[in-house]
Amino acid sequence: MLSRVADSMYWMCRYIERAENTARFIAVNFILALDAPDPNGAQWMPLVMVSGDNVLFEKKYGKASDVQTMTKENVMSFLMFDTDNPNSILSCLTAARENARSIREVISSEMWEQVNKFYLYVRDLATQARADFGAIANRFEMFTQMKLSAHLFEGVMAATMSHNEAWHFGRLGRFLERADKTSRILDVKYFILLPDIADVGSSLDNIQWAAVLKSASALEMYRKIYHRIDHIHVANFLLLDDVFPRSVRYAISRAQRSLSSITGNPIGRFDTQPEKLIGKFNSDLEFTDIKEIFATGLHEFLDDVQIKLNDVGASVGETFFALHSVEIMQFQSQGQN
Repeated sequence: MLSRVADSMYWMCRYIERAENTARFIAVNFILALDAPDPNGAQWMPLVMVSGDNVLFEKKYGKASDVQTMTKENVMSFLMFDTDNPNSILSCLTAARENARSIREVISSEMWEQVNKFYLYVRDLATQARADFGAIANRFEMFTQMKLSAHLFEGVMAATMSHNEAWHFGRLGRFLERADKTSRILDVKYFILLPDIADVGSSLDNIQWAAVLKSASALEMYRKIYHRIDHIHVANFLLLDDVFPRSVRYAISRAQRSLSSITGNPIGRFDTQPEKLIGKFNSDLEFTDIKEIFATGLHEFLDDVQIKLNDVGASVGETFFALHSVEIMQFQSQGQN
């Protein structure tokens, strides 16, 4: 398979997953703002930190410590429609649509139509927001529509595309992105959002941990197992649960399966660096428990998770997509002859 196709499938699915997760975080923050309003705007800062775009945000709007900077409108505009922000919802969908367009011969027509509809919906919202952000009615419904659009794309892809190498590259990208965002939102809550140890176990603490679960659509499934909110149980569910589809362990195990299908190696054997890295990563998740994680530090553990995810992503690019630039150079060279 051409590395161009693999590259486009991988990033198309990563970008759509990233857009959906951003919509999730913002929607949940609306609920949190109603339950525990903060006039200083501190509850909006973590959304920017989850995306990892703090520097770019402060460059455009000013210091995050400034109450006039960290407003709901500034954060929402930056995360949703700012084309200077490569991780905004609009930027992600623009990139996803471009990747889909470049592999129209590989994906199904239904997939292309869904990517296009999702992009056009958000583009129209961005046009409205630039004219008057406050004119967008029923914002919670807007985020619900975004999440459903991403779910519909995932379902259409599963139902209409052959589950071949290209499909597995898309699935690999989706689950690596999902693991990254779940670990980031958990890290922000634990390390930043509630820094005062005296507040642990308080009603505010429970509200915020419930918001973390809601951001992963995990609250209902969590309550079926644990019933009451407890930060150790929440971390265990989002990190180590092996059947919940948005937990880090589940996402990494499915990413490993897709990588195994791509290379043709059974799980446990590897010929490439990405297989080695993700195999060790998955084993670490399987053979640890939440008590060990908290004993060494949840923040430190999540930092390590994000480093490993970055290493896997970089290795996937070097192993499978580096040929893409070579293919482009060869094509250009042939055109000049």
